[in-house]
Formats: sequence, C-alpha cells, structure tokens
Amino acid sequence: MRVVAISDTHTFEDQITVPDGDVLIHAGDFTISGTVSEVSNFCTWLHRQPHRHKIIVAGNHDWLLEKFPVQARAFIKNVPGACYLQDSSIVIEGVTFYGAPWQPRFMDWAFNVDRGNAIKQYWDRISSCEVLITHGPPWGILDTVKSLEPHLGCEELIKAVLRVKPRVHVFGHIHGGYGQRQLNGVRFINASICNEAYHPINEPVVFEVEL
Repeated sequence: MRVVAISDTHTFEDQITVPDGDVLIHAGDFTISGTVSEVSNFCTWLHRQPHRHKIIVAGNHDWLLEKFPVQARAFIKNVPGACYLQDSSIVIEGVTFYGAPWQPRFMDWAFNVDRGNAIKQYWDRISSCEVLITHGPPWGILDTVKSLEPHLGCEELIKAVLRVKPRVHVFGHIHGGYGQRQLNGVRFINASICNEAYHPINEPVVFEVEL
C-alpha cells in the first residue's frame, strides 16, 4: 500500500504537488485560524485528490474541529473516501491507522492538553496499529525548531509509541523538525509542509506499508 503523508499545509495545499497513492494522510493544521471557510476550502481541495482513502487528523490551528466538531466533521464526511480520526482508528486493506490530535499545552491553541497525566490519558487509548498519526511529535524525535534547541515533543507520547510499536508514526506541528528517523523499529515522519516562516517548501513523504 502506497501512503502519502503531509501535515501543516496551513491553507497552502494548492501550492504543493501531492504524489499519487492509495492513502493520503494529513496530520493536522490544514488551516491558519480554523474558520468555516478555511475548512470548506481544504475539503474542496481534498475532494480533488485522486487517493482512494484520505485520513485527516486535526491540529492546533484547526479550531473548528474542537469548537464545532459536528459542523467540521460534516465537511470532511462529504469528501469521498475521507475519514477524520480523533482517538479512533480505521482499517484499510488490513492495515490499521490510528489518529489523535492532542499536543502538550502551548499558548492558547486548539487540542492543547497539559503535560503529564492529563495528556497521558489520551495516549493510553492508542490501540495496536501499523500507522500512528498524531499532530504533535513524540519527545526527542524531530521535535526541535533548530538543532541544539530544546525538545518540544511529548514525553508521554514517546512512551506510548514504544509501547504500541507501530511501523510508522506520522506527525507534524514542529515545522523545523521536518524529516524522517528510524528508531526501535519505528519509522518516524515529520511531514510538515510549511517551514517556520509558513512557506510551503517541504515535499510530501511517501512510504509503503504492507501486512
């Protein structure tokens, strides 16, 4: 199964070239302010994509999915082949994808949760899966703005990843962490399309996953 991963497009989807594949993953922050028009425009773009399956996780900018989830999810539901994941999973051709939007509290954004036990309760819900999708990164993995700067990822999330051991963990949120890393049998992918200046300069990441 050919999977294409993107994240943090921040309304600039039309400025990127998305490779074809069986599954398109967006790991959150497809909006800037999370308005109705931004979500609607994103779903119009998503509808045009040729992938048979499209998996969406919300990010901290995607306010509509936190404040008005019924309205926001209705936009996504109207896109053929699209599925929104929030502490939930979907099985595609035998491959399980699990998605969650939470990240450690940072300023006053959507889906913020305090570090420690508060956010751990969400990661404890992660069930067995081949592909894990979160908006934020795990602590210590592709989670710095620049090298040698403090890690910004979630300490409880890395524990959950090492417990579940998915084959692939896709995330974004920290634009400067774009890239890939292999650790303990898990392929970690920070798929942020925008850089720290919110310019959509990074390429989508393509990977294969089979049972």
